[in-house]
Amino acid sequence: MSALEKRIHDEQTDLDYVLAGDYYIPTIELPEDGDRPIGKWGQMHRTYLEETNPLLLNHLILTGKLHTYLADLNEQA
Repeated sequence: MSALEKRIHDEQTDLDYVLAGDYYIPTIELPEDGDRPIGKWGQMHRTYLEETNPLLLNHLILTGKLHTYLADLNEQA
């Protein structure tokens, strides 16, 4: 039996994978948040999203747009 490679790259999805035990796990990094503060109104809106619209909150987190969204909202408020 051949040894598994520690890291592989999939050309179709353009993702890198790391060997963890017997499984390959994608190496996905979140974008950096930047220096803009979220502030009081951004934090209050995040709490509001958690309670009323968790699907939008999850979408913003997974696409990496939550911090920008909340910082923009805080500036508008």
